Amino acid sequence: MEMTKKDTIDAIRPAYWRAEALYALDQRLLPHRQVVVRLSTPEAVAAAIRDMLLRGAPLIGVAAAYGYAMAAKRPASLEKAARLLLASRPTAVNLAHALRRMRAKAAELRRAGVRDLYAPLLEEAHAFFREDLEANRRMSEFGARLLKPGSTVMTHCNAGALCASGIGTALGVIRRAFRQGRVRRAYACETRPYLQGSRLTLWELMREGIPAELLCDNMAAHIMKTERVDAVIVGADRIAANADAANKIGTYGLAILARYHGVPFFVAAPSTTVDFSIPDGGQIPIEERSIREVVEVFGRSIAPKGAKARHPAFDVTPHGLITAIITEKGVVKPPDRRRLKAVLG
Repeated sequence: MEMTKKDTIDAIRPAYWRAEALYALDQRLLPHRQVVVRLSTPEAVAAAIRDMLLRGAPLIGVAAAYGYAMAAKRPASLEKAARLLLASRPTAVNLAHALRRMRAKAAELRRAGVRDLYAPLLEEAHAFFREDLEANRRMSEFGARLLKPGSTVMTHCNAGALCASGIGTALGVIRRAFRQGRVRRAYACETRPYLQGSRLTLWELMREGIPAELLCDNMAAHIMKTERVDAVIVGADRIAANADAANKIGTYGLAILARYHGVPFFVAAPSTTVDFSIPDGGQIPIEERSIREVVEVFGRSIAPKGAKARHPAFDVTPHGLITAIITEKGVVKPPDRRRLKAVLG
């Protein structure tokens, strides 16, 4: 199913429920093709998450909630589906949070004597979707207030509408601030090796009409040194109890550059991204993905045959390098364990 050219960024729907299935925009094909794929089983949802058909910490949590609800059509397979979905991506905690919530709902229904779990679990997944969308809206409001009028901002990876139910986290802040006259230009770092910045973030920014330019990742330091950059805004896949934040590989280096050049460094993420069970960022599991994504680009080799490589998909930014964490419940500034708990309650 192809999306039409008349769609605007406000109409970007990275995933939605219709006719007993989850429909997801295949983000692997962007920006050149906009194809929506039908996912009707928990196995298909898990594969879509694992293979990056859909991605972004909030969105994979939403998808997992729907995948669990699908499994309720075969109640005996619920726990098997939960384990399969949980194993699809290890770093983003939103996925685990969604499944804990769905499992708790299933247990509650069973205690109440409900035998057909599918309809109420599907409604719980719908509620999770709506809450994530509202969280993104509130984050965009809180975050936009942190930027002064006419700001130039820099972002890394994709934390836009494509990473969530809609609107976006870091990019949601940038969009709202642009509409308020607080952002005049955005720089998108390309985000090697998967190129989420060039393929996805720039696509969203251009659809919104925000003046934007693409940077190779190794250009960020030069731009900060020679031009005015007013803020760096990124998302997060998991935030530890002490406010250390895991995000796409390259974020930590960008935070170091921002600190050296006196540029505020903001993390925008919903409260479901915070994992109080992990004391600090050193305990966050870091996904290692296939080296093919490093030695190949769009299926074409860019390294000698037989080359070895590393591919940690995430890194952890210490909370001391983060100016503020923007959540739907408020801004944590400066971020640390005490303030994080105070804001999130």
